Amino acid sequence: MARSIPTFVWRWMKALNRSLTANSGAKTPEFVLGLTTTGRKSGQPRQTPLQYEEVEGNYLVASARGAQADWYRNLLADPNVTVQVKGGQFAAAAEPITDPAQIADFFQLRLQRHPRMMRLMLRAEGLPSNFTRAQLEQFAAEKVLVLLRPKT
Repeated sequence: MARSIPTFVWRWMKALNRSLTANSGAKTPEFVLGLTTTGRKSGQPRQTPLQYEEVEGNYLVASARGAQADWYRNLLADPNVTVQVKGGQFAAAAEPITDPAQIADFFQLRLQRHPRMMRLMLRAEGLPSNFTRAQLEQFAAEKVLVLLRPKT
């Protein structure tokens, strides 16, 4: 079902997000947060710009590359992260979510909030225009979702 998006597309998207974050100074764009993890090998801070959704004071980010994304593998090694969003910064605990139904719920939330962008992304990943919930969950099984819970 799913098409494999070429590596150059991921690199382009990553560069675009980094450029948006870098050009905004201390404030990230409204749809991007900066996630700082600790490198699992180097021990050095690693910042990754990611699109997010805010739900009840928590932040959700997904890895389009699934469990292979470096930022995701870093937070598995150390779930203590720093989040930069909306002009502020806070410490958070990262909680991976791998349940396809929960990830599909996240995609549906994103579809409600950003219908054009999400439909294009899902089509690029190989989902048909009128996909079913079962197809969305099958697609979600290849992805990972992370809940970023601010520490108080």
